[in-house]
Amino acid sequence: MREVVDGVFELPLGYVNVHVVVTDDGLVLVDTGLPRRAPAIERALKGIRRSLGEVRTVLVTHHHPDHVGSLAEVRRRTGARVVVHAADAPHITGAFPAPPPAGRLGKLVSKLIGTVEPTKVDQLVGDGAEPLPGFTALHTPGHTRGHLSYLLDRAGGVLFAGDAAGSRKGTVAPPPDLVTADPAEARASLARLAEREFEHAVFGHGRAVTGRAVARFREAVAG
Repeated sequence: MREVVDGVFELPLGYVNVHVVVTDDGLVLVDTGLPRRAPAIERALKGIRRSLGEVRTVLVTHHHPDHVGSLAEVRRRTGARVVVHAADAPHITGAFPAPPPAGRLGKLVSKLIGTVEPTKVDQLVGDGAEPLPGFTALHTPGHTRGHLSYLLDRAGGVLFAGDAAGSRKGTVAPPPDLVTADPAEARASLARLAEREFEHAVFGHGRAVTGRAVARFREAVAG
């Protein structure tokens, strides 16, 4: 686990990242990664002299199993509050089955990941909501209908993009069409993120971009 900026850590778990934010009131997780990853999160937290029991809130970007796979276990072990957009909540609680993954790649990945345990949602938030002091929720639909990104007011602004964008070798791109519900809407969401101001960005897939990260988003939109 590496520190991106002061108190914001990136934890790669396979091909997906979990992010940890240290706050005055405990720890915040942004997503929980694949199923059965709670022990790995716990070990990583010990490496920065923190514990899983300090997790107070999980900010969910979207319902895909590689992002909420360990959500039920983390919530059970910590009592953390789970925050999500209303459009994705039924897929997390189990009220409605998650829509089938798009394309052969999505179906293969879903088969490899397996079934995700449903869990309770504690708070529904929409665009512009502030689920925690310093955090603003940004509704960025496209990858899923209820996808959320989060902007943290720290170190010039830290964007938790989730899968609204990904990074590769310092460049930023929209999510792959094959695993995106509405690619056109996803590109529109990326353009709206590029209108914001932030210095740093972290992603569900790909390494963090630090130092005028919004410029990479604007290049992606322009290109």
